[in-house]
Amino acid sequence: MTQAIATLLDGHAFQARQFWWRAAQLLDPHSPILRVAFERGPKSFDDIWVEYDAARAPSDQFGRPLLREHIQCKWHASPGSYTYSDLTEPAFVNAETYSLLQRAYRAQVEHAPHGEGARFRLLTNWRLAKDDPLRELIGNRSGALRRERLVKGKTNSSRMGALREHWRNHLGIDDEALLRLSNTLAFSEAPDTLDDWRAHLDARFALVGLRRAPPNESAFSYDGLVYNWLGQGRIEFDRAQFKQTCEREGLLGSSATVQPRTFGVKSFEHAVDRLEDRCVKVLDLVPVFDDRFIRSEDDWAQSLYPALKTFLLGAAKTDEHLNLILDAHATLAYAAGTILDLKSGRAVDLEQRAPIRRIWSADDSAPDPQWPAMTCEIVELGGGGDELAVAVSLTHDIAADVQAYLRCEVPSVSRLLLCRPDGGVGPRSVACGRHAFDLAQSMAATVKRERLQAASQAIHMFMAGPNAFTFFAGQHHRTMGRTTLYEYDFEGQRSGTYLPSLTLPLVLV
Repeated sequence: MTQAIATLLDGHAFQARQFWWRAAQLLDPHSPILRVAFERGPKSFDDIWVEYDAARAPSDQFGRPLLREHIQCKWHASPGSYTYSDLTEPAFVNAETYSLLQRAYRAQVEHAPHGEGARFRLLTNWRLAKDDPLRELIGNRSGALRRERLVKGKTNSSRMGALREHWRNHLGIDDEALLRLSNTLAFSEAPDTLDDWRAHLDARFALVGLRRAPPNESAFSYDGLVYNWLGQGRIEFDRAQFKQTCEREGLLGSSATVQPRTFGVKSFEHAVDRLEDRCVKVLDLVPVFDDRFIRSEDDWAQSLYPALKTFLLGAAKTDEHLNLILDAHATLAYAAGTILDLKSGRAVDLEQRAPIRRIWSADDSAPDPQWPAMTCEIVELGGGGDELAVAVSLTHDIAADVQAYLRCEVPSVSRLLLCRPDGGVGPRSVACGRHAFDLAQSMAATVKRERLQAASQAIHMFMAGPNAFTFFAGQHHRTMGRTTLYEYDFEGQRSGTYLPSLTLPLVLV
C-alpha cells in the first residue's frame, strides 16, 4: 500500500510539473502561449491543454498552425514499454470501457473534425516497444505521426497494414477517418526523473521571475499548489490571470534574473521542449532532415551552413552576450563554433541538456586540477596517404568504429589521433563549460602539432561528446585547419556507420 501511494503521488507530481513547465511561459512576453489549463478538456486528454497565439503558433507536421494541444500525462514507477495495440486496451489508461484510442477519436471528432488545428498528445515516461510499428511512425520533429509511413503497405499482412486494420476495427471507422485522426495524434517520451524536472523548472522560473524552490528542501510546494487551485475551481489561466494569481500567492520575485537573450538552432525536435517557446529566434533546420538523416548530402554546404552563418552573425550583431541552445547534429554545433569563434568578440553561453540541463560557458568555473585531462595517442593505420583523422571519445568510445570506417572508406588516412579523458569515457566525463573548453583547447593544440609534423593538409574529425565541447572545438578551427566532419548512424537505419557531412572552411567556387 505504501508503494502504491508513493506512485500515485509521483504521478500527480509529474502532471503538476508538466503544467508549470508550460504555465510559466505565460510570464514570458516572447512565448506564443496564450492560455494554459489543468484538468480540463476532452476525456483522457484533460491533464493539460495549451492554447497558442494564432499569429505565432507552432506548425503541425504539415506546416499548418497548431492552435491547441491537449496532453495526457501517464507516469509509471518503473521502466516499461507499450505497443500500438495497448492503445486499444481500456486497462492501459486504468479504464474499464473506453480505450485511449477511442477517447482520442472522440476528441478529434469534437475538437478537430477536419484533422487540423488541435493535437492530442500522450506524454509518458514509458517508451514504445523497440520493434513496434508505431515507433516507426513517430517523427522526431514533434512526436506527430508521419502520414507517408502510415499509408505504406497495401495489405493487412504488412506491418503498417496490420496497424491500420487493428485501429480501424477497434474504432469502427474507414481509412479516411483513420487518417484524419492520425493527423492529430502525437506521442512523447519523458524519460527525465522527477528531480530532473524540478531542476528544469528551477531554470525556467529564474528566467521568468517566479520564486525558486531551494534544492535542499524535500518538498516542492509547486506540486501541491496547482491541486489546491484545482480544488478552488481555478483551472484555466490566460497571461493576466496567471500573473495575478502568482502575485497573490507571493510567487513572483521583484524581477526576473537578468539573462542574455536566448537563440536556438534545431535540426531535430526535443520531445517536450519546443525551442520556439523560450527563444527570441530559432533557426529551424528540421525540414531538411528525415528523422536524423539529411535528405540531400549537398545541403550541408549549400544551404545549412550559409543559413547557420546568417542566423548567428545576425544574432551577434545585436547581442554581445548570447545564450545558445543547439538541439542539433554535432556537425552544426562545430560549425556554430567556427562562426562565433574566439575572434568574434562575443560571449556565448550554451545550454547543455544532459545529464541534467545546465548553462555552460568557457568561464563558468575556476579550473580544477581534479578534472580529467585529455590524453591523445597516435594509431598508425598504414593507409596510402598522409591525411590525419581525429577520434574524440568523451561520452562513449568510438575508436573501434572509426578505425573500421577509415580502413574501408578513407584509405588516404594513414594516422589516427585518439583523444579521451584520462578519467574514463562516459556521460559525466565533462564537468562543466570551462572543462569542456579546456579539453577542446588541448585537443586542438595536439591536432595542430600532429598535422604539422606529418605535413597533413586534410583533417577528418569524428566526435562523441556534449555539443558544448563540439562548439568549443569549432571555435579553435583556425588552429586545426581544413577539417571534414562526420555523422554516425547510431540506430543503424541507413549505413550503420559514418558518413561525411561538412568540410570547413568552405571552398568558394
